[in-house]
Amino acid sequence: MEISEKLLCLFSTEVKTEEDRYVIEVPRQEIETGDIDPGEVYRVALISRSEAETATESQSHPQSAPSEPQPPVDVGETRYVEIEDIGKQGDGIARVERGYVIIVPGADVGERVKIEVSEVKSNFAVGEIIEETF
Repeated sequence: MEISEKLLCLFSTEVKTEEDRYVIEVPRQEIETGDIDPGEVYRVALISRSEAETATESQSHPQSAPSEPQPPVDVGETRYVEIEDIGKQGDGIARVERGYVIIVPGADVGERVKIEVSEVKSNFAVGEIIEETF
């Protein structure tokens, strides 16, 4: 299956019945990380999960819930990123796969820097600049 580069987030959810309509819930962290804005309209793709896929996935990732994808970066990993925004504390903000946020202290909007990931959380990471421009 080919996945579009425009993918903002990926999570598992169930389709619920609510009076005369069906509803899917978006996890709060997808809103909080800035990938999705309430009130905006998005295209939704639904992908069926067979029992075999579910069983295989739960065996390979028993510690994580299906609605919580793993961060796309690891501590010690180096990345080339472009700073897209400035956070509330003045740190640079870069986004990588699925809109995952990497906070880069000392970086300015528009800068392209090589970073080393120093900290990884479920919804963001912190990267230290190791090369100013690339």
